[in-house]
Amino acid sequence: MKITLPIFMAGLLFGMPAISNAGAGHEHQEANSASLLSEESKHEASEHSENEKHESEEHNSHGHEDSSAEDEEGVELTKTQQNLANIQVETLVKKNMAYRLYAPGEIRTNGYTSYLVSPRVDSVILKRHVALGDHVEQGQPLVTLFSETIAEAQADHRVNSAEWQRVQKLGRKTVGDKRYVAAQSAYEASYGRLLAFGLSETAIKQFSNKPLRLGEYTLNAETEGAVLSDDFNQGQRVTAGESLIELANESELWVEARFSSNNQMTFAAGTLAEVEVDGVKYSAQVSEEAHSIDPITRTRVVRLLVNNSSHRLHPGMFADVFFSFKTKNSVLAIPESALMRSAEGDWTLFVEHQPDRFEAKEVELGRSLGEYREITGIESGSKVVTEGAFFVASEIAKGGFDPHNH
Repeated sequence: MKITLPIFMAGLLFGMPAISNAGAGHEHQEANSASLLSEESKHEASEHSENEKHESEEHNSHGHEDSSAEDEEGVELTKTQQNLANIQVETLVKKNMAYRLYAPGEIRTNGYTSYLVSPRVDSVILKRHVALGDHVEQGQPLVTLFSETIAEAQADHRVNSAEWQRVQKLGRKTVGDKRYVAAQSAYEASYGRLLAFGLSETAIKQFSNKPLRLGEYTLNAETEGAVLSDDFNQGQRVTAGESLIELANESELWVEARFSSNNQMTFAAGTLAEVEVDGVKYSAQVSEEAHSIDPITRTRVVRLLVNNSSHRLHPGMFADVFFSFKTKNSVLAIPESALMRSAEGDWTLFVEHQPDRFEAKEVELGRSLGEYREITGIESGSKVVTEGAFFVASEIAKGGFDPHNH
């Protein structure tokens, strides 16, 4: 017992520390393990954070690319869609353009060969000698009138004519210079007054040679032509300057072509054109161009001369006028139907940069070339939509709307 007790006690004494050290070692081992786990967790967390950051950057990058792609005004169309919409694509090349320019027109009286018949003093209409539509020759009687003013002028001229004849017979030496000059001046003044009132030289001579009723006079045709209007009645009293008859030489008429006020084309005298009236075509040439805008129609008038020897054209008829031109230099031109307005109001074309993908391209407009329009702001060789532009614009507009607000 004595021996074992010490041994037992020794075991207690020496065993307890051993047990204690073993526990401390175990606790130290657990602490090391925890530390290692903590470091691994931190490493994993760091890797996870890096991965999330990388994924976020990739997501942002893809999102930016998607946003850039969405910003481009483009759309991809299948061959079936293009065929159904009749989309035509052509390659733009510079070339000299021959084109026709159209303008509505109207046949008008040639104001330079027409004549307006009117009394030059207040008168009463006694008799008409022509009717509407008649073709008259120069010097042909048109209408006979009566005027008190004419009667006084005729009476005065009759007296002056007789005095002048008497003085001439007596001679200048017999009557003296004063009487001779006075008689001559009075005669010439009364003769000129009758001419100013519209009497012809033939009528004045007839009146001087044979007695006629004072105040009665006849207006004759000053030019050959057709009677276009005769708005008067026999017995009617008319004032000086009032229109009675309009005569027009219809062998050559005017065609007035009208263009919009913003048309910048110039038409030199002699420029040829084609005039179509009731399906019949006539050759015409520009005689003059107005430099002012019609205040009523807000149009610019270009006047042409057309030969009417066949007398098939008449004032008041409507006409279609076509001008033929060719550009001096090669230009880029596109059909008017290929141009579309963007949301900002700019003119755009649709360009096929890649097969079956169409994008909007802003361009600047130049001259109007008939059904074509000169353009700038796009390179020669570009493939552009010449037909079906409206369908392409509609598809691009659809692509700009996202119902999910993404």
